[in-house]
Amino acid sequence: MAYKDYYDTLGVSRSASDADIKSAYRKLAKQYHPDKNQGDEKAADKFKEIGEAYAVLSDPEKRKVYDQFGHTGQVPPGYSGGAGGGFQGGGDFGGFDPGQFSDFFQQMFGGRGGMGGGFAGGGFPGGAQVNLEDLFGGASGGLGGSGSGRRFVQNVEGELQVTLQEAFEGSDEVINVDGKRLSLRVPAGTRDGARLRLAGQGPGGGDVLLTIRVLEDARFELDGDDLTTTVDVAAPVAALGGEIKVQMLGGKSGSLNIPAGSSGGRKMRLRGQGWPKKGGGHGDLYVRLNLTVPKSLTSQVKELYQQLRDLQA
Repeated sequence: MAYKDYYDTLGVSRSASDADIKSAYRKLAKQYHPDKNQGDEKAADKFKEIGEAYAVLSDPEKRKVYDQFGHTGQVPPGYSGGAGGGFQGGGDFGGFDPGQFSDFFQQMFGGRGGMGGGFAGGGFPGGAQVNLEDLFGGASGGLGGSGSGRRFVQNVEGELQVTLQEAFEGSDEVINVDGKRLSLRVPAGTRDGARLRLAGQGPGGGDVLLTIRVLEDARFELDGDDLTTTVDVAAPVAALGGEIKVQMLGGKSGSLNIPAGSSGGRKMRLRGQGWPKKGGGHGDLYVRLNLTVPKSLTSQVKELYQQLRDLQA
């Protein structure tokens, strides 16, 4: 597998701070987001690469391992670790000597004690669609079975990115773990950082643990249970009052009455149109008014604006 420079992917230096990495990711994620580049396969691939890079570099432990061993999380050629505390018993590992790399695994995964004195640590996550292939998630477990039929029992961790709208409405996703396609449902109202567990679906019967990452949306801001969006309002409508259409996160639109004399930056509330609450119901949607004027004026409109200007003089 070719080496991937995650720092180059995000356009930051190897000494970049956490804030620099987060800022670079947000900027690129907005630029290459599928919603803005529909049908563009190159943009979709770039978006995936950006998410993969951020998932590793934003986590101190994963970044440390990446800096030392590269993106695959595999032992480099010629690496020689200690031989103590590795696998116990026989078993066919295809010529791989687990004991040789015990120190490496201990450093990478932090052994917790396996079953029957087996491997105290973990294995490598698998799958590609949710960055499981290259994430060094906290896999832990031991060996099941006996003799040459021994197998890994692993808990695989990864991150699943969803858009704000998908998190709002809920979405059906398909991921690939260890060559197996798994279907899952992201519940409506899921928050960033929420954890989903697929029991017994990991390698050897372990669990798949997913952390949900909700991508930012340039149209909406989420604060608690409330959403805020900005809508353009023509200056005459703001001055005289009128009705405007407001696009909501779920895809539907609603009407909002603008009082006469409204100024730019004013916030108005649409009750019950915000984020789903845990106990039922929704928060509110706040609409921020952005006053606009025509970029080009017809002679008649220009004359009316001139009259209005003269009245204000």
